[in-house]
Amino acid sequence: MGLTFNAILDGYGIDSRQVRLLRHQNGAVKGRTLYSLWRDDHPSFIAYQNIQSSQNRSRLTSPYWAAFIVTPAQSNMFVGLYESERIGECPEGMIDPFRLHDVTGLDLYRSTLVGISEPDIGRIFIDWGPGTRAWAQKAADQPKPILEITRTFREEEFPGYTRFIANLSTIEALPSSWLATLGAAKGIYLLTCPRTKEQYVGSAYGEEGFLGRWLTYVRGGHGGNVVLKSRDKSDYQVSILEVCGSAASMEEIIATEGLWKAKLQTREMGLNGN
Repeated sequence: MGLTFNAILDGYGIDSRQVRLLRHQNGAVKGRTLYSLWRDDHPSFIAYQNIQSSQNRSRLTSPYWAAFIVTPAQSNMFVGLYESERIGECPEGMIDPFRLHDVTGLDLYRSTLVGISEPDIGRIFIDWGPGTRAWAQKAADQPKPILEITRTFREEEFPGYTRFIANLSTIEALPSSWLATLGAAKGIYLLTCPRTKEQYVGSAYGEEGFLGRWLTYVRGGHGGNVVLKSRDKSDYQVSILEVCGSAASMEEIIATEGLWKAKLQTREMGLNGN
């Protein structure tokens, strides 16, 4: 194994046996993700981190937390080493700044950034491994390989149209450069329902490209589609099947959409009604 995050802890003079690794990932709420909360409203991110269920008390009991956050490109980015201390319970009426619900009675912690780690925030990316559901782990037992160390923090580059995958609820929280890229291209996209496992093929040919089309689903839940109107709202996964050239007409894009419907049989076994 090459360089691991525990080597970073050694450099800080911190014993890995005293550290819990926390991997923050959650669905979007009102167009925000935990990544965008950290990026745009850091105090609220820390407040979110400090609110925990009592069921997690044993796994969080440690002098230090090393926090990582899942980025739009699904990387695990280091966002700081914190001294941690449980200080009691959340007072009556306290609201989770991310989920926006009452957290009265949940465990309340104080997490204070360890200054020596500050220059590394947003620069270290690790391989969390296959156990992504185990969001809190002992650093000494899990020497996470470091995949990349960048010179400075920067938003990750757009992964490319055919490699792009996201949930509709997270679209508005994507980096601005990603939104501009998605708004500049037209073509054919795929929606997948996480509940029913059904697929829907659609096309984006308006002036705002993929972004403009997807935002109609985000804001209305169905984008005007008759079949989707008849279903319960769902946080569809969205991906791009094909990008059409800038000179392609609306008729050409719709014809390409029909070909993809035939290939994936989404009229017969999916959510396309025509």
